[in-house]
Amino acid sequence: MPNRIKFVVTDYIEPDLDWEVEQMQQRGVDFAYYQLKTAPVEELAAATKDADIVLVNMAPITRDLISRWEKVRLVIRHGIGYDNVDVAALTEAGIMFGYQPDYCVEEVAEHAIALMFALARKVVPGRKCLEHASASGKWDFSEIMPLYRMAGKTLGIIGCGRVGSRVYRKLQSFGFNFLICDPYLSDKRIQELGIELVDHETVFRNADFITCHTPLNEETRHMINAQSLALMKPTAYLINTSRGPVVDHEALAEALRRKQIAGAAIDVYDVEPPPPDYPLFALENALLSPHLAWASEEANQTIRQRIVEDVDRFLRGEPPRCWVNKEVGNRACPA
Repeated sequence: MPNRIKFVVTDYIEPDLDWEVEQMQQRGVDFAYYQLKTAPVEELAAATKDADIVLVNMAPITRDLISRWEKVRLVIRHGIGYDNVDVAALTEAGIMFGYQPDYCVEEVAEHAIALMFALARKVVPGRKCLEHASASGKWDFSEIMPLYRMAGKTLGIIGCGRVGSRVYRKLQSFGFNFLICDPYLSDKRIQELGIELVDHETVFRNADFITCHTPLNEETRHMINAQSLALMKPTAYLINTSRGPVVDHEALAEALRRKQIAGAAIDVYDVEPPPPDYPLFALENALLSPHLAWASEEANQTIRQRIVEDVDRFLRGEPPRCWVNKEVGNRACPA
C-alpha cells in the first residue's frame, strides 16, 4: 500500500487504548487518539482532518466538521446509537459509516429486566424499610405495600429489534402477557418471533410494564410524552434503556409527582451525565442508573475486537460489518 492509513479516535471510554495501539502497530496503521467529546469543531477538525478512518464515541460528527476533512473515508461509531453523527452529510461526502449494534445486546436486555424487577419488587424502598425496622425493632411495610405478583402481568415492548427481542425471549418463561409495538419489524421476523404487533396506544393503555428499545430519531424523540404517559395505568411502570430523548423527562417527572404512574426506571438521559437539577433526582418513585446498561467486561472486549475487524475490512477493500449508508458504495476503501 503506497501510503500508510491513519486511524484517529475522537473520544473513548476505555481506561486506555494500549491494546488498540498494539493492534494498529501490527497492521502498519498510524494511530492517534484524543478525548475531544466536548471540544470545539476547530479542535476536532485539527485532530481528524488528515485521517482515513475516524472512530467516534460521543463527539459530534457534524456537517461543519465533515466539510473540513481532507481524506476521511470511513467513520465508525463506538456504540449502538448514532444520533451524534450526521449520516446524511457523510453520505453526501461519500464517506462510509458503520456502527456496532450487537456488542451488548445481552447486557442491555439484562439491565432492562433487572430494572423492571427492581421496580416491581420495590428493591430500593425495601432497603429503607429494613433500616427503619432495624432502628425501631419492628417491621412496618406500610410504605412498601402494595406489591403485586409479576406472573400474569402484561409487558409492553416498544421496539423489538436486537435488544427488545432478547427481552421478549428471556421473559417468555416468566408468565407475562406481551404487547409488542414495532412498525418496522419485517413479516419474516414477526413470524420467527411468533408475535403479533399492536399500536402504541394499545401498549400504553394496557401494559403493566413498558420497556423502550428504539433508536433516537425525529420520529422517536419524545415519543413518550405527557399524552402517552396519561394513557398508562396508575399501577404501571416505565423502563428506558434506549436513548434519553425518547422520553420527555419533564413530562415523566410530572407524571411521577402526581402518581399518574407507579414508577419509572431510567438509564439514559438528555444530557449525560444529568445536571444536579435533573427533575427525577428528587422523586422516590424514579429508579435511576448511570447509563451502564451496555457495560460488562465481555461487551467491552467484544466492541474493541469488532472495531478492529472493521479496520481490517477497510484495509481489505471491504465495507464495515454493520454498514449504515450503503448508497455510497465501498469505493472509498483503499484496496
